[in-house]
Amino acid sequence: MLQLRGSLTVKLDEKGRIKLPSGFRSEISQQHGNEFYITSLTGECVRLYPFAVWDELEKKISALPSKKPVVKKFLRATNYFGQKSSMDSQGRILIPQQLRESAVLKADVRVVGSMDYLEIWQAQTLQQAVENNPWNEDDDLALADIGITG
Repeated sequence: MLQLRGSLTVKLDEKGRIKLPSGFRSEISQQHGNEFYITSLTGECVRLYPFAVWDELEKKISALPSKKPVVKKFLRATNYFGQKSSMDSQGRILIPQQLRESAVLKADVRVVGSMDYLEIWQAQTLQQAVENNPWNEDDDLALADIGITG
């Protein structure tokens, strides 16, 4: 099972590509190859799914009732922003222009592990999101309610 954790800052090059940090790159390519689905739910950050992980998620979604509003909303957002992509031989992935613009990705971006996919944030946006919504006791209790203690 893929376990992407931690975060690193990388440069977005002039063509809109990022070079995946070597730890993420080797774990993903060993288990899932070099194909990805790049998308977003809100446009605030980019979600980079190894294509095999995305394919499994699509199978789960397709088993759900398609008339459910949340399913429609999820599909609409992920298809609106979504695009299949490949990592090149140097470990670079092109972030589609629409996603670069919506997430305001420039220069330094933060690549964040999210278990089985990666999030790509403009570094300052992520820092503000963490600072504006700090972890608190209610979050501890919510995790404890689902059986997770930290």
